Amino acid sequence: MRFKMKRWINYLLGGCCISLLTSLSFAQTQEASLNRLISQQRLSAEAIGIWVERIGDSAPLATHQPERLFNPASTIKLATTLTNLIALGPDYTWRTEIRATAPIEQGVLRGDLILRGSGDPGAVSEEHWRMLRDLQRSTGLKRIEGDLILDTSYFNLPPGDPGAFDGQPYRAYNQLPHPLLFNANSIRFHILPERGSDKIRIEAEPPLPGMEIVNQLTRGSGSCDAWQRNIRYEVEGTRVIFSGAYPSQCGAYELLRTAVDPEFYAGELFRLHWQQWGGEWNGRVRTHSGPALNAQLLMVHHSRPLSDLIRVANKWSHNVMTRHMALTLGAERLGEPATLEKARVALNDVLSELGVNTSGMFIENGSGLSRSARISPQQMAQILQAGWRSPWRPEFISSLSIAGLDGTTRRQYRQDPKRGQMHLKTGLLNQVSGISGYLRSQCGEDWLVVLLINHPEAHQGLGTQLQQQLLEWVYQQPHREGRCQGLN
Repeated sequence: MRFKMKRWINYLLGGCCISLLTSLSFAQTQEASLNRLISQQRLSAEAIGIWVERIGDSAPLATHQPERLFNPASTIKLATTLTNLIALGPDYTWRTEIRATAPIEQGVLRGDLILRGSGDPGAVSEEHWRMLRDLQRSTGLKRIEGDLILDTSYFNLPPGDPGAFDGQPYRAYNQLPHPLLFNANSIRFHILPERGSDKIRIEAEPPLPGMEIVNQLTRGSGSCDAWQRNIRYEVEGTRVIFSGAYPSQCGAYELLRTAVDPEFYAGELFRLHWQQWGGEWNGRVRTHSGPALNAQLLMVHHSRPLSDLIRVANKWSHNVMTRHMALTLGAERLGEPATLEKARVALNDVLSELGVNTSGMFIENGSGLSRSARISPQQMAQILQAGWRSPWRPEFISSLSIAGLDGTTRRQYRQDPKRGQMHLKTGLLNQVSGISGYLRSQCGEDWLVVLLINHPEAHQGLGTQLQQQLLEWVYQQPHREGRCQGLN
């Protein structure tokens, strides 16, 4: 143990902010001197929680404040995705039902068409387009003479404000759950300066028919690094207004934002794709959230399997996807409709069944977009341990960002020996930084690592720096048997 302590101290003294880690409880000796080093840093020891464990060992190699509760930011998605994987299975799919209030006769529905969603987290335009193709092929339906009814009864959620978290209601990460959400209710706006003219074209993807784009952009010559390239984005009802002097020398630009409510989005996407398939419909869009309607089932569209969707949710830290997964888990275990309380109970129950101590843990919505979510480094480590023991270990680990290759860590470690050797889940909010996951050391051993930081400056680079130093230290750990068959 003295040898390990000496190696650790020498490593810590070699770089900026590394002495923060010297309070890790490798041993009780020299604790006072290590704490003196920590007190000299901008991040206090009280702001940091750590758990480092070699897979197969009976105890962690290093811990710091392992039982203290921290805000985990998006690292809590590990809990949401693992519980879904364990309780529902990797082949689980979400259903979108299409029903009719009257029979289809000679390709005509003289009644209403009903779309009932169950919160498919990965519903995108391409799947919606194919769903309507399949509907026409299987039923022969070409003309709808009634209304489109959006059945939203699968979720029972209180009204919410997408801007409540940080005052940014049109940022895609703030989108609230909805049982009939397509493309996460977001729109990709393409800003396209035209060659040989002063015109700047704006195209929306998808091009919702009832949404109006007001283009007031002018050509400018500002910096390409300016916030949103000087584009001002405003929404008035179903009108989206773009203004500002766009630096046209920068070329094309994409802006991903929300703009309209999910019911309007679902109705207009239906109108767009129905017309593309040659269908006729001029009715209204209505919403139903009460008891099930008496209607004939025409078809069921199934989502991509859960094992595919958790890859998107974890690698790209997709908030509303994991919120849907939490709600689904609650409805599947405790019955419809899905509620936040059922989601929280179900998440805790499944984690407890996996051997995770949930005392004091609070998962507000499953995504980590929360100021009240709490978990300890030890509890997060227990989640990683459960994932490693699971028969679905390959599916779970492969859903995490591969350092230097994809997801939220794709830009880090590109020219580093650790590239491709770490599967990680990141978390970042104002005053919160975290990283948790699995690492293969240079000696070929597998480790699990948890680092949670809650500090006013955690999100301003200090958290990332500390993550890098800790991961490097773990990567360089010697083999438990003193040999090394790793990459060096």
